[in-house]
Amino acid sequence: PQPQELPVPSYPAVETFIEKASASDVQALFAPVKEGLAGLKGPRAEIGKKAQAAIARSEELLTLLVDVREKLVAESKQPKGRK
Repeated sequence: PQPQELPVPSYPAVETFIEKASASDVQALFAPVKEGLAGLKGPRAEIGKKAQAAIARSEELLTLLVDVREKLVAESKQPKGRK
């Protein structure tokens, strides 16, 4: 049998968030999760550290996407043509 084609990933919630969010919104999104992970003790603390690293990377990537969106919007508002 022929292998089944994989579905194309779609992340509408992330796309919608990035279209409207600011850098402070990204920080506010991750703040409660980071606080909860910081409070872990015992054997879960090690897993919490790994999760914190992954969340920090995700936060960094989302912030970068928001910054790029803001830059593109600002560039699109500048007058076009020769100088």
